[in-house]
Amino acid sequence: QVQLVESGGGLVQAGGSLRLSCAASGRTFSGMSMGWFRQAPGKEREFVAAISWNGGRTYYADSVKGRFTISRDNAKNTVYLQMYSLIPEDTAVYYCAARAGATSQQQTQYDYWGQGTQVTVSS
Repeated sequence: QVQLVESGGGLVQAGGSLRLSCAASGRTFSGMSMGWFRQAPGKEREFVAAISWNGGRTYYADSVKGRFTISRDNAKNTVYLQMYSLIPEDTAVYYCAARAGATSQQQTQYDYWGQGTQVTVSS
């Protein structure tokens, strides 16, 4: 089992930045691929970013490419999502997820999920 706890969400003005953190406990974190997903009100949950077990490969949704950066610190069992140039369309609950396998953009392939953290971007 892996427990994931997100933090760092909040209210920010358009153009601002936030850094989300996801702390993992339980199963060996360093061997797991990690992903960030988000769900806006009235919309389905969507892929945001993913990172391989060693940080060597990263993937981004087109909507956040160039503005968001995913990273991880295996010594701290933590994955991060640095968000810059936020826009109102980024408003959503952000979830981190973990899977014991290759990096994936498909949420159905993730085994463990956090409870989510709210990000609200005001215009």
